[in-house]
Amino acid sequence: MPRHRTTRHRPPVLAAPAALAALALAATACGGVGDAAQPEGEEGVVGISMPTQSWERWVNDGANMVADFEERGYGTDLQFAEDVVEDQLAQVENMITRGADVLVIAAVDGSALGDVLDMAADNDIPVIAYDRLIMESPNVDYYATFDNHQVGVLQGEYIVDALDLEDEGGPFNIELFGGAPDDNNSYFFNDGAMEVLQPHVDDGTLEVRSDQTSMEQIATERWDGSVAQSRMDNLLSAHYSDEDLDAVLSPFDGISLGVIESLRAVGYGTEERPLPVVTGQDAEVPSVRSIVAGEQTQTVFKDTRELAAQTVDMVDAVAAGDEVPVNDTDSYDNGVTVVPSYLLDPVSVDADNYEEVLIESGYYDESDLDG
Repeated sequence: MPRHRTTRHRPPVLAAPAALAALALAATACGGVGDAAQPEGEEGVVGISMPTQSWERWVNDGANMVADFEERGYGTDLQFAEDVVEDQLAQVENMITRGADVLVIAAVDGSALGDVLDMAADNDIPVIAYDRLIMESPNVDYYATFDNHQVGVLQGEYIVDALDLEDEGGPFNIELFGGAPDDNNSYFFNDGAMEVLQPHVDDGTLEVRSDQTSMEQIATERWDGSVAQSRMDNLLSAHYSDEDLDAVLSPFDGISLGVIESLRAVGYGTEERPLPVVTGQDAEVPSVRSIVAGEQTQTVFKDTRELAAQTVDMVDAVAAGDEVPVNDTDSYDNGVTVVPSYLLDPVSVDADNYEEVLIESGYYDESDLDG
């Protein structure tokens, strides 16, 4: 990889979701698993491994990185594993075999990549974990993400403010949902939220009628909304036949929408029985539409344009042998090593500020939220 810096540029304006999907698919086609030729670039080749195309945020992440890297002269090999660990392992191994100069990986399972990262290390290929910390490997050089603890704090604070827990005596009923148990971020989100909510549980202002509070009890496999919907069905049937639910801590928009479907099926969402406060994360289009419609209450926005640009900055520094920009060298221990990290700030979004945060910033067009 050449050892000189390329010209800086402003992060690109995010295209509409359909255009992003087309760009992501085009990038995948030009650098697929198997016998496809390795894409070339004057600055080298970056292998980008994303977990799935099922959620638009990963399509956006991949498309934004491809645009940023290619503008700076890199070739890109973007692959989506569709949440299949074995496929991600095969895709990353092929990136290495075909001569990738650096790897950017958002892991399907953060603990399953050890062998393929050993292979990367043997080939002197730096690895940047992208938004999901890769666990149990010494061969993770850097981590680019958002302040995941703060994501949970924003969700917890929103519930406290929406229910006015500082002034209202309650008790208010709340149920807790966690993210995927094999994603290290899930624990940061939950810890941040419970840092805010636990004092109100302890003093009785909030009540978890199911008593399901540990991550083992509340985790949602693969962040799957249908899994969350099924669990919410069971919670409502077992604990809320004679009580209303006031709030749901949800760490992700896909989970939030599954929860809302379950609630609507038993009569929530009417003037007589309004939906509870439901948090979320990622500002996915369906959830923003739900917020505008008065269903989901809140989401946490993580600007993938900024994360893509930050990741490109980190790769540029690695390529040039410069000091890599990080702002946290303490928080992200992967079980083997503390990974130097760059954390970006998340933003809480609801019906009051979605236009300013999402539309005026150019992240979405108004037409993206129609329907």
